[in-house]
Amino acid sequence: MTKTVVKKDENFEDTLRRFRRDTSKSGILAQARKKEFYVKPSTERKNRRKSLNMKKKKKINFSK
Repeated sequence: MTKTVVKKDENFEDTLRRFRRDTSKSGILAQARKKEFYVKPSTERKNRRKSLNMKKKKKINFSK
């Protein structure tokens, strides 16, 4: 759990910026988005293979 303490004479925008930076560094939002919907293990493997193939194709096309 991320905890952000408001410093003396600190405006709201700076506090909010610090809070967002801390939550993004801790990975809380990314983890919540990842677990928002259940993905079957077979579908997850299929998506992983598909993304790896796309990366390979991009790398090959980029090197030409």
